[in-house]
Formats: sequence, structure tokens, C-alpha cells
Amino acid sequence: MTATAQIPGYVAGTWDIDTVHSDIQFTVRHMGVGKSRGRFGAFQGEIVTSADPLESTVTATIDTASIDTGNADRDAHVRNADFLDAEQFPTATFRSTGVRQDGEDFVIDGEFTLHGVTKPVSLETELGGFTEDGLLGLSGKVVLNRTDFGVGPAGGALVGEKITITLDIEAKLRG
Repeated sequence: MTATAQIPGYVAGTWDIDTVHSDIQFTVRHMGVGKSRGRFGAFQGEIVTSADPLESTVTATIDTASIDTGNADRDAHVRNADFLDAEQFPTATFRSTGVRQDGEDFVIDGEFTLHGVTKPVSLETELGGFTEDGLLGLSGKVVLNRTDFGVGPAGGALVGEKITITLDIEAKLRG
């Protein structure tokens, strides 16, 4: 059985991420005991679903200055040169390099560029499905080591090195 046969209502096409109905959140350890959470409010992207789902592609861009942790002082600190350096590196980008099936779910392999550094990443993805009126939904998760991208000090005593990014995406079919 092909991957398409296992996806009810599957539609091949080009989809634009609906930023009103999508969310990019992150979680990072704070002081080794708690967790700090936040989100990015400005992003865009395109999903191209191919006739064979395993040949689909994803591209996305995040405005690093759009970080929101619920605390203006912390946001300003994370935007500055100590961490994201949003003035010098205004965007983070993802470009898929492959899609593979993992049981009922998918893994989207790709290249993530942050702080001027590009590294391979694998996004664990759960397909929410397709609607008859041209919506696609999916959720995803990836764990990154911020120091691999040259973000913030190494050591993780104040801010953990591992950052979990979760995505809840709705996209609209173009056309």
C-alpha cells in the first residue's frame, strides 16, 4: 500500500502556511530546573504535496525578532547579540531535503539555518489531514542544540542548550 492510500482525503498541491491559524512554540530549560516557553509571531512558509507524499517539500522562514516569551525584558535580551542577534540574523529558515514515513506519521528531514549556521534536522510530523475546502493540518516537533548554531553561551547553566520547537500548522491550498 502506498503512503497516499493511507492518507484519507490526500490532495497534491501547493499550500501556503496560514499564520493566523498556525503556531511555532519553543521550550527551553531555565536554571536547570524550570522551563521557559515562548513563541514566534511572524513566519511564513510553503508546503508542496506531491502525488507521492514522500516527494513533498517544505520551506519556511521565521522572523527572529518576533520572539515572544511573555516578558518584554527577556525578549529584548534574547533578540540581542547574546543570543539570536536578530539585527544581524533577522530570519531562521527551514528547507526540507526529504520525507520518510514513520509508522502512521512522517519525518521531514531538512536543513535549518539559524544565526548564520546551517545544520541538518529531522522534524517528527503528525499529519492532521486535509479538508474538502482546501486546508491541510500538521503538527511537528524537533529538538535543537542552540550551541550548535552559535546561539548563547555554552554550558546551559542559566539557559539549557536543548530547545524543543513544536509546530501546529494549518495551510491553505493555493489557487
